[in-house]
This record gives sequence, C-alpha cells and structure tokens, in this order.
Amino acid sequence: MNRTEKRDFIASLAAVFAETSMVVVTRNDGLTVADVTDLRRKVRAAGATYKVAKNRLATLALDGTQFDGIKPLLKGPTALAWAEDPVAVAKVVVEFAKTNDKLVLLGGSLGSQVLSADGVKALAELPSLDTLRAQLVGLISTPATRIAGVTQAPAAQLARVFGAYAKTGEAEAA
Repeated sequence: MNRTEKRDFIASLAAVFAETSMVVVTRNDGLTVADVTDLRRKVRAAGATYKVAKNRLATLALDGTQFDGIKPLLKGPTALAWAEDPVAVAKVVVEFAKTNDKLVLLGGSLGSQVLSADGVKALAELPSLDTLRAQLVGLISTPATRIAGVTQAPAAQLARVFGAYAKTGEAEAA
C-alpha cells in the first residue's frame, strides 16, 4: 500500500467506526483461506463485516472514535468484525470460535464500553435484535387479545344461557 491508499483505508475504516455500534477483535493465527472465507460468509449473512487490517492502520482509524478502548487488543495477527446489531456479530464470531480453535476471541467494544472475551460471549447469548422486537410486539399485542376475549365472553355466555332456555322450552313443548 502506498501512502494515499493507506490514508483512504484509514478514512474508510474511521467512517465505519463512526457508524457502527459493535466491534469484535479476534486473533486469526493459522486460519486457512477456506476457514476465513467460511467465516466471512457467515458474518456477511448476519449483516456484519469481517476485515483483517494492519494494526497500525486500525489504531490510527480508532483515534477519536468511541472504540478507542480496543487499541490494546490490536497486537499480533488480528481481525475486526463489526455490525449495527451487536448481538448478531457477537453470535457469529463466538459460534465460529467454538468450532475452530485457531480463531481466538480477544474482546470487543459495544459503543464506548470495552468488553473482554467473556463479555462478548455473554452478549452472544442474548437474543438477536429481531427476536427482541418480535417478543416486544408479542407483549404489546397480548393485552389487546385478552381484552377482546374478555369483552366477547359476556356475549358468549348470554348466548349459551338463551340457547339453554330455548332447549328447555323445546323439551317442555314436546
């Protein structure tokens, strides 16, 4: 990379850090090309990005961002994964690290909060943003369903009472 390419790379990475909410730092020592391709495919499917960046360039891109606290993690062969949905990127990286010993989770940052590897693993155990939204909609719609059921219940009970009187009236007439 020449200086212009490095400047462009730093600027693009800094723009990404300004827009994202979660960054995960991994050590990818010894991963094969097939493993990295598989990881990138899984990360992309989750709506995230996985990038191997030179530590010095990544450190320069982190200056002045909310993810400044992950600079100490950038030593050795590292890679960064980021996404808007913090749970999605954490889940994918943690699941891949469980199946592949060569990918080591170093930590990450959720906004300005620096997370250890255990913190990222704990975050990965949470339900995804879409699941949380579905649960919230379910909680909101449940009371409305119950109210509709309660308001319809007296009418149904009256109909049953009238039906019972009608049957007894028919039985007496017969």
